[in-house]
Amino acid sequence: MMNKKLLLGTISLLISTITFGQSIFEYKGYITNMESVWLQKNVDIMLVSGTAQNRFDFFIYPTEKTTINIGLRNNIDYGNSVLLTPGYANQITQDDGYFNLMKSWKEKSSYVFYSSIDRLNVFYSNDDYEIQLGRQRINWGVNLAWTPNDIFNSSSYLNFDYEEKQGSDAVRGQYYFNFSSSMEFVYKLDREKRITSALMYRFNYWDYDFQTFLGMMHEDYVFGIGWSGNVLTSNVSGEMTYFRDKENFADTTGQLVASLGWTYTFAADFYIHAEILFNSTGTTGNAGGVNNLLATGYSAKYLSPAKYSLFGDFAYQITPLVRLDLSSIINPNDKSLYLGPFASFSVSQSVDMLLGGQFFYGSLNTEWGDYGEFYFLRLKWSF
Repeated sequence: MMNKKLLLGTISLLISTITFGQSIFEYKGYITNMESVWLQKNVDIMLVSGTAQNRFDFFIYPTEKTTINIGLRNNIDYGNSVLLTPGYANQITQDDGYFNLMKSWKEKSSYVFYSSIDRLNVFYSNDDYEIQLGRQRINWGVNLAWTPNDIFNSSSYLNFDYEEKQGSDAVRGQYYFNFSSSMEFVYKLDREKRITSALMYRFNYWDYDFQTFLGMMHEDYVFGIGWSGNVLTSNVSGEMTYFRDKENFADTTGQLVASLGWTYTFAADFYIHAEILFNSTGTTGNAGGVNNLLATGYSAKYLSPAKYSLFGDFAYQITPLVRLDLSSIINPNDKSLYLGPFASFSVSQSVDMLLGGQFFYGSLNTEWGDYGEFYFLRLKWSF
């Protein structure tokens, strides 16, 4: 259950801050409702479900160099997916952080109402260094779809409705040597008290941004490198992380996960991005059995069960108010495929609409062959 004292303390902090005046307090947020239809493969049943979501992001400035950030999510999941999924409420309200900042308010057979705090941190910044303590988003990834360097906050590309992504209970410090080089240290604990910790060095050379780090993630020692820069008129980026079991260091060969990305933007508001993923311990056979649709269990070490994966994304800004996007993931070994067409519309200055689908093709027990088809309609009001 959510720590009630911490929740009450958070609310009290917000109320007391508001009374001091708007100058040290800011907030933003949104309300969304997404309806979805799932046509399961080889099952003659249409599952209709929905998610109503409300988010608040609060920013408090007690001093010129200090910021307190609080992010609160309120969700109601309802419909067939809740009704027909055993243990849905327990699964969806499981907090992976060291502190349990999630609370289920009401659970019935066909809906679940719950809240979570995914940001709760204090940030201090000086001229040469910055320190951040608490639940925060730590993003070390370079690429779009697959980020082997993101050992703290990996999240599936397909989980599009959670735009802010989950946070980590961690302490983070960064020191800037100059405008192009810095050192960063992060120490994170999860709900099982497992440690993920690493020291990263960033620098610029040949007009390329590089990063390299050394540390540990759960039961493994980790070493990673990443880079990003322009080649002619396109951008090339890459990252790789090597995992080696701490307990059996001398008896294992370790695991290498690497991704390479390429991006090109045309003058006519047309965008192309492509990536390839390599997992040294992945399979070249049927890669079914891992649910990449959910963030649970997803990590930089297990971005895909396949040895090789291909990703492509094509986006076109038709007008300032309309954008089309088509993404795809291919497993070249088991011949399974994901397609994600989406269209976003700016209805007004504060209201957006998203239409789209996620379509999965392939034989049974392949990486993408068991899911079927999803259709989505989402309305979002931002304030």
